[in-house]
Amino acid sequence: MNETVHSKPKNTGAKPRAGKEATRTNDPARTMANILEVALAEFAEKGLAGARIDEIAAATQTSKRMIYYYFASKEGLYLAVLEESYRRMRAIESQLHLDDLPPVTALRRLVEFTFDHHYGNENYIRLVVSENMNHGQFLAQSKSIQALNVPAISSIERLYRRGVEEGIFRPGLDPIDIHASISALTFFNVSNRYTFGLIFKRDMTDPKVLDQRRANVVDMVLRFVRV
Repeated sequence: MNETVHSKPKNTGAKPRAGKEATRTNDPARTMANILEVALAEFAEKGLAGARIDEIAAATQTSKRMIYYYFASKEGLYLAVLEESYRRMRAIESQLHLDDLPPVTALRRLVEFTFDHHYGNENYIRLVVSENMNHGQFLAQSKSIQALNVPAISSIERLYRRGVEEGIFRPGLDPIDIHASISALTFFNVSNRYTFGLIFKRDMTDPKVLDQRRANVVDMVLRFVRV
């Protein structure tokens, strides 16, 4: 199928436009990446029901036809955004080289990374909240989401086992539960920052507050797993 959706322009003497359109139609990978980036913000802000393909098309200087060509439907695009969001996080996480670090140092780095990633990616948090409001029905259709997240649990399992073998971590803990505890403590800091800050009159984006919260979260996780 020809990806170019525009008909051949008439010869009016005007100089043809180069750059974005040529790149868009001749570089599918870049086009798809741009659509996913814009769609992430749209879905995070408005949810699946409120998001509009027209607005995504306008923001990416492409067309609804092109978006449907790549992603089949609005729901298909939404699922692709979900998968890409998890893929990005796990890709960065894999670069932490936790297996090369002592268990305590590795766990500390993982918690710090998760805290920083969540704080710096509010759209990711909003997207996950939105999908939970959908009861995970779209993520359940993904053929890759479980495989994407297996390495995260395997990494925790390895560092935890090393810690137990060295007598640093207490035995009997579940790596998935450790992962859940890290996620809960770092996720809440972003998902509830506005309501929590309003109720308790505390600016959760203040650098001093943020640094202290980050340190406390790391400390809580380490205290949870240590002997």
